[in-house]
Amino acid sequence: MANNTNPLHGQTLESILTELVNFYGFPELSIMIDINCFKTDPSIKSSLKFLRSTPWARTKVENLYLSYLRENNDSNSP
Repeated sequence: MANNTNPLHGQTLESILTELVNFYGFPELSIMIDINCFKTDPSIKSSLKFLRSTPWARTKVENLYLSYLRENNDSNSP
């Protein structure tokens, strides 16, 4: 079996979004990714509904998550 190095492998959109919201909060996310579901009455549920039906927005969230992972890995390095 091949070793999968894709950090998104096995991650659900809900777990990605929850981690980003816990770290940045919706106000900061709405600045980083300009989409209404992060600005107007934001919730995980409503954001997931939008992101699942909007590929370009989902890609932006996934790319932000990858940047977040890189930053956290860099800060944890000796």
